[in-house]
Amino acid sequence: MNSTNVRPPRRAPLALRAGFAGLSRVWPGLAGRWAESLFFTPPRPRHRGRGFDDRLAGARPVLLGGRGGRVAAWRWGTGPAVVLVHGWGGHAAQLQAFAAPLLGHGLSVWTFDAPGHGRSEGRHSSAMEFLRALRLVLDAAGPARGVIAHSLGAAAVTFGLVQGLAFGRVVFLGPPRNPGDWIHRFAHRLALTPPAVSALRRRAERRLRVRWEEFDLCRLAPRQRVPLLIVHDRDDAEVAPSDGALLAQFWPGARLKTTAGHGHYRLLRAPEVVDAAARFLLELEGAPERLAPAACASPGCGRPPELGRRLCEACALERELFERDERGVHAAAPLRH
Repeated sequence: MNSTNVRPPRRAPLALRAGFAGLSRVWPGLAGRWAESLFFTPPRPRHRGRGFDDRLAGARPVLLGGRGGRVAAWRWGTGPAVVLVHGWGGHAAQLQAFAAPLLGHGLSVWTFDAPGHGRSEGRHSSAMEFLRALRLVLDAAGPARGVIAHSLGAAAVTFGLVQGLAFGRVVFLGPPRNPGDWIHRFAHRLALTPPAVSALRRRAERRLRVRWEEFDLCRLAPRQRVPLLIVHDRDDAEVAPSDGALLAQFWPGARLKTTAGHGHYRLLRAPEVVDAAARFLLELEGAPERLAPAACASPGCGRPPELGRRLCEACALERELFERDERGVHAAAPLRH
């Protein structure tokens, strides 16, 4: 596992790259200022795919207010909370596969769009903005049994733990060792000169109110005592698999699960990953059988229910048709006095 697995940084459009290259040579401070604004602007997906809204079906939408803009969140179930945190450029529905195995065990599951993402307000975002949104969710959800965080979301959770947030257990999926390193890949894309990169870095530190060395999660990990499971895929082309392995070495008692063939994003819906995360959060990691989903509430049906519902799809349809027929019979019957 090494950094050679990571996809090389994509080049910016030629006109944008040429413009920044020229400006950074003539006026590096201005180039750094514009680059910093661009760096903290999350990408907006061209499309969210068919069935995007269906992936949040059954969840209760919650709009959370905050000084930095409102945050769109969703909740399934009731009970102690497990929070799902997406990564940079992601959205709330990406981790919904992790909800179903947890709902049948007396837990609620919360997810949200980070600021500047999805349906949440804001133009810019960062790990600290992710953390601000996470705090809003925890204020609404109450004490959290655990959190499952992907990519930059894992960095936000780590910063939160350092600042006093409490979780029973934590799962990181494809976590970066140091998200601050991404600024160098970004600077390479724009062909920034070293003075412009320095200006970009200084402005980023002022925005985040964090010194550059504090972005290194391996420096923060030795202070942590919360149980952690890290899942990283050997074929992750966005975050080096060695990042997850190194973070596991520095985090006391952390466990590392390595997968293959899922990459950085398919990891979020791989059954083996969903199962391992649920087992870890429920302290069932020693049991040999797969985690059984909640059973349909209809007598004699052993199928799993729809996400956030008590009945499976077939029983829900059957009940709807039956009740519709009953309503028709009663409507057609003559009134008797």
